[in-house]
Amino acid sequence: MSEATTDATTDNASLEFRNVVKEYKVRGAHRTLRAVNDVSFTLEPGKTIALVGESGSGKSTIAKTILQLEKPTSGEVLIDGKRVPRYGRALKRYRKDVQMVFQDPFASLNPFHTIEHHLERPIRLHNAVAEGQSVHERVVELLERVNLAPAEDIVGRRPHELSGGQRQRVAIARALAPGSRFLIADEPVSMLDVSIRLGVLNLLARLQREENLGVLYITHDLATARHFSDEIMVMYRGDVVERGPSDEVILNPQHDYTKTLLSAAPDPDRLGQMRDEVRALLSQSGT
Repeated sequence: MSEATTDATTDNASLEFRNVVKEYKVRGAHRTLRAVNDVSFTLEPGKTIALVGESGSGKSTIAKTILQLEKPTSGEVLIDGKRVPRYGRALKRYRKDVQMVFQDPFASLNPFHTIEHHLERPIRLHNAVAEGQSVHERVVELLERVNLAPAEDIVGRRPHELSGGQRQRVAIARALAPGSRFLIADEPVSMLDVSIRLGVLNLLARLQREENLGVLYITHDLATARHFSDEIMVMYRGDVVERGPSDEVILNPQHDYTKTLLSAAPDPDRLGQMRDEVRALLSQSGT
Protein backbone atom coordinates (compact mmCIF):
# COMPACT_ATOMS: atom_id res chain seq x y z
CA MET A 1 0.00 0.00 0.00
CA SER A 2 1.45 3.37 -0.93
CA GLU A 3 1.89 6.08 1.69
CA ALA A 4 -0.32 8.40 -0.33
CA THR A 5 -3.31 6.17 0.27
CA THR A 6 -2.91 6.40 4.05
CA ASP A 7 -2.68 10.16 4.47
CA ALA A 8 -5.18 11.60 6.92
CA THR A 9 -8.14 13.50 5.60
CA THR A 10 -10.05 15.92 7.79
CA ASP A 11 -13.29 15.40 5.85
CA ASN A 12 -13.66 11.88 7.21
CA ALA A 13 -11.85 12.17 10.54
CA SER A 14 -12.48 9.06 12.62
CA LEU A 15 -10.92 5.95 14.08
CA GLU A 16 -12.94 2.91 13.05
CA PHE A 17 -12.89 -0.61 14.43
CA ARG A 18 -14.69 -2.68 11.79
CA ASN A 19 -15.91 -6.27 12.32
CA VAL A 20 -12.78 -7.18 14.26
CA VAL A 21 -12.22 -10.74 15.47
CA LYS A 22 -9.16 -11.63 17.53
CA GLU A 23 -8.35 -15.24 18.34
CA TYR A 24 -5.45 -16.79 20.23
CA LYS A 25 -4.19 -20.33 19.97
CA VAL A 26 -4.42 -22.17 23.28
CA ARG A 27 -1.04 -23.67 24.06
CA GLY A 28 -1.18 -27.42 24.35
CA ALA A 29 -4.69 -27.68 22.93
CA HIS A 30 -6.05 -27.90 19.41
CA ARG A 31 -8.40 -24.97 19.82
CA THR A 32 -8.49 -21.20 19.88
CA LEU A 33 -9.75 -18.61 22.33
CA ARG A 34 -11.84 -15.84 20.80
CA ALA A 35 -11.00 -12.72 22.82
CA VAL A 36 -12.89 -10.28 20.56
CA ASN A 37 -15.89 -11.38 18.52
CA ASP A 38 -16.95 -9.25 15.54
CA VAL A 39 -16.74 -5.87 17.31
CA SER A 40 -17.38 -2.62 15.44
CA PHE A 41 -17.45 1.01 16.54
CA THR A 42 -16.36 4.43 15.31
CA LEU A 43 -14.53 6.95 17.49
CA GLU A 44 -14.89 10.53 16.32
CA PRO A 45 -12.98 13.66 17.38
CA GLY A 46 -14.52 15.38 20.38
CA LYS A 47 -16.34 12.22 21.51
CA THR A 48 -15.68 9.69 24.26
CA ILE A 49 -16.70 6.04 24.12
CA ALA A 50 -16.50 4.02 27.34
CA LEU A 51 -15.68 0.35 26.94
CA VAL A 52 -16.94 -1.37 30.09
CA GLY A 53 -16.56 -4.94 31.32
CA GLU A 54 -14.86 -7.20 33.81
CA SER A 55 -11.31 -8.49 33.46
CA GLY A 56 -11.04 -10.90 30.52
CA SER A 57 -13.94 -9.40 28.60
CA GLY A 58 -11.71 -8.28 25.71
CA LYS A 59 -11.28 -4.58 26.50
CA SER A 60 -7.48 -4.52 26.56
CA THR A 61 -7.28 -6.74 23.46
CA ILE A 62 -9.25 -4.06 21.60
CA ALA A 63 -6.80 -1.41 22.84
CA LYS A 64 -3.79 -3.46 21.73
CA THR A 65 -5.34 -4.05 18.32
CA ILE A 66 -6.00 -0.35 17.81
CA LEU A 67 -2.40 0.40 18.77
CA GLN A 68 -1.14 -2.27 16.33
CA LEU A 69 0.40 -4.27 19.16
CA GLU A 70 -1.88 -7.11 18.08
CA LYS A 71 -3.05 -7.96 14.57
CA PRO A 72 -6.74 -8.82 14.11
CA THR A 73 -7.57 -12.34 13.03
CA SER A 74 -10.16 -10.79 10.74
CA GLY A 75 -11.69 -7.36 10.29
CA GLU A 76 -9.76 -4.12 10.13
CA VAL A 77 -8.86 -0.86 11.85
CA LEU A 78 -9.22 2.32 9.79
CA ILE A 79 -8.25 5.92 10.37
CA ASP A 80 -9.92 8.67 8.36
CA GLY A 81 -11.61 6.02 6.23
CA LYS A 82 -8.37 4.26 5.26
CA ARG A 83 -6.87 1.02 6.51
CA VAL A 84 -4.13 1.44 9.09
CA PRO A 85 -0.74 1.08 7.38
CA ARG A 86 1.50 -1.80 8.40
CA TYR A 87 4.93 -0.20 8.06
CA GLY A 88 6.96 2.85 7.07
CA ARG A 89 6.33 6.55 7.48
CA ALA A 90 2.58 6.09 7.17
CA LEU A 91 2.56 3.85 10.25
CA LYS A 92 4.65 6.44 12.07
CA ARG A 93 1.99 9.06 11.24
CA TYR A 94 -0.68 6.71 12.58
CA ARG A 95 1.21 6.32 15.85
CA LYS A 96 1.43 10.10 16.06
CA ASP A 97 -2.36 10.36 15.76
CA VAL A 98 -3.25 7.50 18.13
CA GLN A 99 -1.65 7.43 21.57
CA MET A 100 -2.12 5.44 24.78
CA VAL A 101 -2.52 6.40 28.42
CA PHE A 102 -1.59 3.28 30.39
CA GLN A 103 -3.18 2.03 33.58
CA ASP A 104 -0.09 2.04 35.77
CA PRO A 105 1.66 5.42 36.15
CA PHE A 106 4.34 3.69 38.24
CA ALA A 107 5.37 1.29 35.46
CA SER A 108 4.74 3.40 32.34
CA LEU A 109 7.52 5.91 33.08
CA ASN A 110 11.20 4.97 33.08
CA PRO A 111 12.54 5.64 36.61
CA PHE A 112 16.03 6.46 35.32
CA HIS A 113 14.99 9.41 33.14
CA THR A 114 13.75 12.89 33.92
CA ILE A 115 10.24 14.08 33.17
CA GLU A 116 11.66 16.34 30.44
CA HIS A 117 13.26 13.31 28.77
CA HIS A 118 9.92 11.46 28.72
CA LEU A 119 8.25 14.34 26.89
CA GLU A 120 11.19 15.28 24.67
CA ARG A 121 11.35 11.89 22.95
CA PRO A 122 7.90 11.92 21.31
CA ILE A 123 8.25 15.62 20.49
CA ARG A 124 11.54 15.05 18.66
CA LEU A 125 10.39 11.79 17.06
CA HIS A 126 7.35 13.47 15.51
CA ASN A 127 8.81 16.97 15.15
CA ALA A 128 5.87 18.25 17.21
CA VAL A 129 6.88 21.84 17.86
CA ALA A 130 5.37 25.04 16.50
CA GLU A 131 7.46 27.29 14.27
CA GLY A 132 9.91 29.25 16.40
CA GLN A 133 9.24 27.10 19.48
CA SER A 134 11.99 25.14 21.21
CA VAL A 135 11.54 21.58 22.42
CA HIS A 136 11.95 22.75 26.01
CA GLU A 137 9.22 25.36 25.54
CA ARG A 138 6.93 22.64 24.18
CA VAL A 139 7.68 20.43 27.22
CA VAL A 140 6.81 23.28 29.58
CA GLU A 141 3.63 23.99 27.62
CA LEU A 142 2.53 20.35 27.90
CA LEU A 143 3.16 20.19 31.64
CA GLU A 144 1.12 23.33 32.16
CA ARG A 145 -1.68 21.87 30.02
CA VAL A 146 -1.98 18.98 32.50
CA ASN A 147 -1.86 21.29 35.52
CA LEU A 148 1.69 20.51 36.59
CA ALA A 149 2.95 23.95 37.54
CA PRO A 150 5.34 25.53 37.91
CA ALA A 151 6.57 23.34 35.08
CA GLU A 152 10.21 24.37 35.55
CA ASP A 153 10.10 22.68 38.96
CA ILE A 154 8.89 19.43 37.36
CA VAL A 155 11.05 18.99 34.25
CA GLY A 156 14.21 17.96 36.08
CA ARG A 157 12.56 15.49 38.43
CA ARG A 158 12.38 11.74 38.03
CA PRO A 159 9.14 9.76 38.31
CA HIS A 160 9.76 8.53 41.87
CA GLU A 161 9.82 12.17 43.02
CA LEU A 162 6.19 12.66 41.94
CA SER A 163 2.93 11.37 43.37
CA GLY A 164 0.83 8.81 41.50
CA GLY A 165 -1.55 11.50 40.28
CA GLN A 166 1.32 13.66 39.07
CA ARG A 167 2.88 10.72 37.24
CA GLN A 168 -0.40 10.00 35.47
CA ARG A 169 -0.60 13.65 34.42
CA VAL A 170 2.90 13.31 32.96
CA ALA A 171 1.72 10.19 31.11
CA ILE A 172 -1.21 12.16 29.68
CA ALA A 173 1.15 14.96 28.62
CA ARG A 174 3.37 12.37 26.91
CA ALA A 175 0.35 11.02 25.02
CA LEU A 176 -0.46 14.54 23.83
CA ALA A 177 3.15 15.37 22.93
CA PRO A 178 3.12 14.12 19.31
CA GLY A 179 -0.03 16.12 18.54
CA SER A 180 -2.35 13.14 18.86
CA ARG A 181 -6.00 13.16 17.78
CA PHE A 182 -7.17 9.98 19.52
CA LEU A 183 -6.37 8.73 23.02
CA ILE A 184 -6.81 5.18 24.26
CA ALA A 185 -7.14 5.49 28.04
CA ASP A 186 -6.90 2.01 29.60
CA GLU A 187 -8.15 2.19 33.21
CA PRO A 188 -6.30 5.51 33.64
CA VAL A 189 -7.39 6.11 37.25
CA SER A 190 -7.83 2.61 38.68
CA MET A 191 -4.41 2.61 40.38
CA LEU A 192 -4.76 6.10 41.84
CA ASP A 193 -6.08 7.09 45.24
CA VAL A 194 -9.83 7.66 45.22
CA SER A 195 -9.30 11.27 46.32
CA ILE A 196 -7.43 12.18 43.12
CA ARG A 197 -9.28 10.12 40.52
CA LEU A 198 -11.88 12.80 39.82
CA GLY A 199 -9.20 15.41 39.18
CA VAL A 200 -7.50 13.24 36.55
CA LEU A 201 -10.82 12.39 34.86
CA ASN A 202 -11.80 16.07 34.82
CA LEU A 203 -8.43 16.84 33.23
CA LEU A 204 -9.05 14.26 30.49
CA ALA A 205 -12.53 15.68 29.91
CA ARG A 206 -11.17 19.23 29.61
CA LEU A 207 -8.41 18.19 27.22
CA GLN A 208 -10.92 16.25 25.14
CA ARG A 209 -13.02 19.39 24.70
CA GLU A 210 -10.18 21.81 24.15
CA GLU A 211 -8.09 19.57 21.87
CA ASN A 212 -11.12 17.99 20.13
CA LEU A 213 -9.78 14.55 21.01
CA GLY A 214 -11.51 11.27 20.42
CA VAL A 215 -11.15 9.20 23.60
CA LEU A 216 -11.70 5.48 24.11
CA TYR A 217 -12.11 5.15 27.87
CA ILE A 218 -11.59 1.56 29.05
CA THR A 219 -12.92 0.86 32.53
CA HIS A 220 -14.84 -1.48 34.79
CA ASP A 221 -16.38 1.48 36.64
CA LEU A 222 -19.87 2.24 35.32
CA ALA A 223 -20.19 5.38 37.44
CA THR A 224 -17.23 7.14 35.83
CA ALA A 225 -18.21 5.73 32.43
CA ARG A 226 -21.57 7.46 32.68
CA HIS A 227 -20.19 10.85 33.65
CA PHE A 228 -17.14 10.83 31.39
CA SER A 229 -18.45 9.37 28.14
CA ASP A 230 -20.97 10.07 25.41
CA GLU A 231 -21.56 6.40 24.66
CA ILE A 232 -21.10 3.18 26.61
CA MET A 233 -20.33 -0.25 25.17
CA VAL A 234 -20.63 -3.18 27.57
CA MET A 235 -18.43 -6.20 26.81
CA TYR A 236 -18.82 -9.76 28.00
CA ARG A 237 -16.52 -12.59 26.87
CA GLY A 238 -15.47 -10.79 23.71
CA ASP A 239 -18.94 -9.64 22.66
CA VAL A 240 -20.49 -6.19 22.89
CA VAL A 241 -23.73 -7.10 24.66
CA GLU A 242 -25.13 -3.59 25.06
CA ARG A 243 -24.37 -0.13 23.74
CA GLY A 244 -25.98 3.27 23.62
CA PRO A 245 -25.91 6.81 25.07
CA SER A 246 -24.39 6.76 28.54
CA ASP A 247 -27.46 7.83 30.51
CA GLU A 248 -29.66 5.39 28.63
CA VAL A 249 -27.40 2.41 29.31
CA ILE A 250 -27.00 3.24 33.01
CA LEU A 251 -30.57 4.28 33.78
CA ASN A 252 -32.34 1.76 31.56
CA PRO A 253 -30.08 -1.28 31.08
CA GLN A 254 -31.43 -3.99 28.77
CA HIS A 255 -28.93 -6.84 29.08
CA ASP A 256 -28.71 -9.02 32.19
CA TYR A 257 -24.94 -8.62 32.32
CA THR A 258 -25.22 -4.81 32.41
CA LYS A 259 -27.76 -5.13 35.21
CA THR A 260 -25.35 -7.38 37.10
CA LEU A 261 -22.52 -4.86 36.75
CA LEU A 262 -24.79 -2.10 38.00
CA SER A 263 -25.98 -4.15 40.95
CA ALA A 264 -22.36 -4.83 41.94
CA ALA A 265 -21.46 -1.13 41.93
CA PRO A 266 -21.35 0.56 45.36
CA ASP A 267 -24.56 2.41 46.25
CA PRO A 268 -23.70 5.48 48.38
CA ASP A 269 -27.22 5.65 49.83
CA ARG A 270 -27.17 1.99 50.85
CA LEU A 271 -23.66 2.30 52.29
CA GLY A 272 -24.79 5.25 54.39
CA GLN A 273 -27.80 3.30 55.62
CA MET A 274 -25.60 0.33 56.55
CA ARG A 275 -23.20 2.64 58.42
CA ASP A 276 -26.10 4.11 60.43
CA GLU A 277 -27.37 0.62 61.24
CA VAL A 278 -23.95 -0.48 62.49
CA ARG A 279 -23.62 2.62 64.66
CA ALA A 280 -27.07 1.98 66.14
CA LEU A 281 -26.14 -1.61 66.99
CA LEU A 282 -22.86 -0.51 68.60
CA SER A 283 -24.61 2.12 70.72
CA GLN A 284 -27.17 -0.46 71.89
CA SER A 285 -24.40 -2.87 72.90
CA GLY A 286 -22.59 -0.14 74.81
CA THR A 287 -19.36 -0.39 72.76
